[in-house]
Amino acid sequence: MQEPVNSLEQKLSQQLSFIYKDITLEQSFDDIARSLIAIMRLKSDFTIAEPFTNHWSEKDVILITYGDSVIEKDTAPLKTLKTFLDDTISKTINSVHILPFFPYSSDDGFAVIDYSSVNESLGSWQDIQAISKDYHLMSDLVINHCSSRSVWFDNFIKGEGIGHDFFFTALPDEDLSAVVRPRTSPLLKEVETGKGKKFVWCTFSHDQVDFDFRNPEVLIAFTTIIRQYLDMGVKIFRFDAIAFLWKISGTPSINLPQTHEIVRLLRSLIESAEPNAIIITETNIPNTQNLTYFGNANEAHGIYNFSLPPLLLNTLLTGSCLYLKRWLMSMPPSQDGTMYFNFIASHDGIGLRPAEGLLSEEELGTLVQTIEGFGGKISWRTSDNGEQKAYEMNISLYDAMQGTTAGKDQWNFERFVCAHAIMFALEGIPGVYIHSMLGTQNDYKKLEHTHHNRSINRRRWDKELLSQALEDNNLHHKKVLSSLSSLLEIRINQPAFHPNATQFTLHLGLQLFGFWRQSQNRKQSIFCISNISNKPLALPLSELNLVITESWTELISGAEITDLTEELLLEPYQTVWISNK
Repeated sequence: MQEPVNSLEQKLSQQLSFIYKDITLEQSFDDIARSLIAIMRLKSDFTIAEPFTNHWSEKDVILITYGDSVIEKDTAPLKTLKTFLDDTISKTINSVHILPFFPYSSDDGFAVIDYSSVNESLGSWQDIQAISKDYHLMSDLVINHCSSRSVWFDNFIKGEGIGHDFFFTALPDEDLSAVVRPRTSPLLKEVETGKGKKFVWCTFSHDQVDFDFRNPEVLIAFTTIIRQYLDMGVKIFRFDAIAFLWKISGTPSINLPQTHEIVRLLRSLIESAEPNAIIITETNIPNTQNLTYFGNANEAHGIYNFSLPPLLLNTLLTGSCLYLKRWLMSMPPSQDGTMYFNFIASHDGIGLRPAEGLLSEEELGTLVQTIEGFGGKISWRTSDNGEQKAYEMNISLYDAMQGTTAGKDQWNFERFVCAHAIMFALEGIPGVYIHSMLGTQNDYKKLEHTHHNRSINRRRWDKELLSQALEDNNLHHKKVLSSLSSLLEIRINQPAFHPNATQFTLHLGLQLFGFWRQSQNRKQSIFCISNISNKPLALPLSELNLVITESWTELISGAEITDLTEELLLEPYQTVWISNK
């Protein structure tokens, strides 16, 4: 019978024994565990954290942004970002995800050259700390790969120094046919090194070389990085591309058991060092696989709700909530200690893999064609049988809402706000892309300059031009910012919108999408209903079974509901939040 684990050292040793069970190591598991504990400045007999604790509330909303999404002359972009946060969103958004702010060589930051420093073109660690003092700071841990221009990879090529044994290699004649890829580039990169010709594994691009976590020194190196980020004020860790971490030739090399155990081990270290710190895993994979990263409330605190963006977009472009409702009904409630991270736009495009098995091939094809008609671009991947499949739709969310599958119409703004009203009310923590808050449209200039499809939704706003746009009543930007801010101001004051509050899907037909939220103390109920069509629709309040002894208010308009037998007329894409408090 296995002895109960009652100390951090024992727990880490057990986790290490599982991760490296098939690998001969020079160090014992206990020695490695003690090294990790020392790096994190902990004690070996540290008490293990309680896993079912929520470190969040309805007041948590995360803004997703690059460090230089807003720029001004002669000012470090991170300082400009801090000013933007303070002046524009601080009343409604308390957290900020600054996308990789380190020196990099490609992929807008996700090919990291140096994990320990801030990109000089953005600012300094002091600027990062200044933001972390006023906002919950979320940072990427780009843990699967680094830049081919990093010192570590230079040492790999030389065959000596730190990093010389950090990278995963394979042979071209190995069976790699089952490997799951998000890109169409060759998996292996041929490199001449001081130890001869090597073939380096590159999941994403040949500038992004994959680490070999079979070497525990890689794990130790990333523990040092995590400790530094905690010291700099990072409280939320986004584990980038974590699903691809552990590789075994002859397998899909995605979501392997060792990967899950490494996430659990890093959680053990992080929450022991900072009890309120949070891990969110970024796994752009089919929905059922994504859910496994919750573990038993001992793995990721949060997972990206990757199926939401394509399903919600499909709902609003087709005028039918069939697939969105079916998916929502199938989603398990997040147990205490875990939460969904909801988003509908980000620095990446709208991924289609998480919609596989949820939308039919015909539905996916129609969605892709519609987005192309709205000026979007499509990124492709190679499937198991060698077929080219749409992997991601690249478009600004505002432009993605220009119309329906029938073409463009006059409801762009209303449809866009409706999408956010739905997302803000769902179980989980909402993440809002800065370009959604600002109603930014497709950036064709940047796309033409970089020739990378994702650039279409990564505009850099000149601060002066942005200020002018937000003051111009003839432009939509001011209206978008005001509308989304108003919705968030309501959201953060409703206990029923706690990320772990109860949620049930309502059955109101295919053109009215609705769900019910109830606060954890059961005192507040909110019925969240959206007209997802381009026609006015009547909502019979009798279908909601509102308790007659309660007083009901529509939170968005502030209107009191006095007659529970009446019908509410919902204009195209209008949302109502009907609450008893």
